[in-house]
Amino acid sequence: MIYDSKTAETQALQDIANKMCVAARTAPKAHGTDHILTCVITGEDLLAVADEMDRLGREHDAEALFSRDARNVRDSEALVAIGSIYSQRGLHFCQYCGFESCADCAKKGGVCVYDTVDLGIALGSAVAIAADFHADNRIFYTAGKAVLSLGLLGKDAKIAFGIPISAWGKSPYFDKRLPKK
Repeated sequence: MIYDSKTAETQALQDIANKMCVAARTAPKAHGTDHILTCVITGEDLLAVADEMDRLGREHDAEALFSRDARNVRDSEALVAIGSIYSQRGLHFCQYCGFESCADCAKKGGVCVYDTVDLGIALGSAVAIAADFHADNRIFYTAGKAVLSLGLLGKDAKIAFGIPISAWGKSPYFDKRLPKK
């Protein structure tokens, strides 16, 4: 059997995306608490994310940025979405969130710093996998906003980022410029 390069690359990128989710899941978590959410988005759902990025850009006066990133998502084989819920850890003394206690943070609608720190570590672990397999990738907050807007990580997700992956002769995610007005 012979696989052409496009077929081989597509299969490899889907495998890499799955491995990126595993890396995010197994990344170290503060206080041993896992609030990380992941999914792999492909095909029509990937295009829906890109369309939502365009819509959000128009709605929030950031059209150039969101549309540029949406073009990159459309040119990708898959989008790995990684997010987190917000929930306090119940620590006795921390105050890194700026509140007196975890209970005070929760009562006043604060965000536990460990959820965002854990998310950053999970993102780093995921892109390390992509890099290990030489897949083009880049972390986009714009894609994460669209993923949240569409509810693709579930109703409890509060923060997310998207990592598009592709295999081109030159990475489409670098040397990006905003369109001139």
